[in-house]
Amino acid sequence: MSKVKKGVRLENISKIYQDVKTKKAFKAVDSINLTIAPGEFVTLLGPSGCGKTTTLRMIAGFESPDEGEIYLGDQPINALTPNMRDTAMVFQSYALFPHMTIFDNVAYGLKLRKIPRDEIRQKVFDMLDLVGLEGMENRYTNQLSGGQQQRVALARALVVEPGVLLFDEPLSNLDAKLRVQMRTEIRRIQQALGITAIYVTHDQSEAMAISDNIILMKKGVIAQMGTPTEIYYHPNSEFVADFIGECNFLKGRISAARSGEADVNINGVDVTVVTDKAVKVGDEGEIVLRPEAIVIGDSGMLPCKVELSCFMGSYQNYHVRVGDTLVKITDNCPISKKVFNVGDSAWLSFDKICAHLL
Repeated sequence: MSKVKKGVRLENISKIYQDVKTKKAFKAVDSINLTIAPGEFVTLLGPSGCGKTTTLRMIAGFESPDEGEIYLGDQPINALTPNMRDTAMVFQSYALFPHMTIFDNVAYGLKLRKIPRDEIRQKVFDMLDLVGLEGMENRYTNQLSGGQQQRVALARALVVEPGVLLFDEPLSNLDAKLRVQMRTEIRRIQQALGITAIYVTHDQSEAMAISDNIILMKKGVIAQMGTPTEIYYHPNSEFVADFIGECNFLKGRISAARSGEADVNINGVDVTVVTDKAVKVGDEGEIVLRPEAIVIGDSGMLPCKVELSCFMGSYQNYHVRVGDTLVKITDNCPISKKVFNVGDSAWLSFDKICAHLL
């Protein structure tokens, strides 16, 4: 893309709707502040009703914010209609024209812009090559698979060279295997072009796989923002930890505090965790532990009782009881390890750097 890359900035953005039943106003998006750097791939993630799609639609111009200002680069765009904004949207439903060939679908936006015919032809063929549809320009969309239709929709959005590319759950209609393939393709193309991309999904695995940064939303506000690694290993709340992958919560009390570390007493046993939080002895402490971070064995830190032992091929899935707390364990490559059975007593251990203190 020859155009200058553009970032996106949201300043105190709110969107107010009226509840159909109660007739009361509520904020679907509540005073969001957000800066997306040029060329960055950012995912708006969260459960249904969290405000992620509303936020995307406000950036696209399909909804108007009731408060705040949206900037594309340095340009305020609240007053601009969708077609006047330097953005393009890839929809969940593809929104292709069934009576047009692939070529005409992709060329549609260029024709509206009165681009010369020879230039349109070159741009369309270059884009079809980029998305892996070369040689298919004369087919109609009803002759294509779901994945191919999504590639056409992507090509149609990219060919107009938008400053920002927007994705509204574009893979939700595809089967699981094709979703993985297409998300990899979307990320490859975005990186190749260096285009700024904002992607909406409720699928945390999808968000982890493709994003430079994830914006996790809850009830209209940003619950946490950071890289996939930061959000996975350093969640700032139970909601974030539980939404991003599986996790265990072990509650106890701070028994010692040192620079960069703390001891948490869990069921009478002190365990050490790495933390940059300011804590003091006697405070309540809650440890977040991912299932793959826990080792089960004949010795360790915390005693437990096995309640579930299930062979899953690449790992053994355990549910164990530590005091009154259920703990899930993913024990990888079990063929080389002792397998514990239901009713067995065992011990859990983990590296202190793998435990996150909320």
